[in-house]
Amino acid sequence: MKNYYVYIMTNKSGTLYTGVTNNLVRRISEHKQGKGSQFTTRYRITRLLHYEETRDIHVALAREKKLKGLTRAKKLELIHSTNPQWEDLSANWDIA
Repeated sequence: MKNYYVYIMTNKSGTLYTGVTNNLVRRISEHKQGKGSQFTTRYRITRLLHYEETRDIHVALAREKKLKGLTRAKKLELIHSTNPQWEDLSANWDIA
């Protein structure tokens, strides 16, 4: 079975981006190389702050929609609850 990931990324100025993928390492690598999406390329979104994993694509898509609908304050609260230092969770991954 495949795994699906909902994730939140940021840049140096704190702009947030929420996405979903079935290959987190590949997708984060794409974002870091400026190939992720127009938004992440334009705003240089390269730091992974939060991710969640599920085996059901429908759950992942519903969660992404829910996260995108949250206020910025609620997103920051979620990030702080799992990653209070705002560390790049992909910093030690073997990606570009």
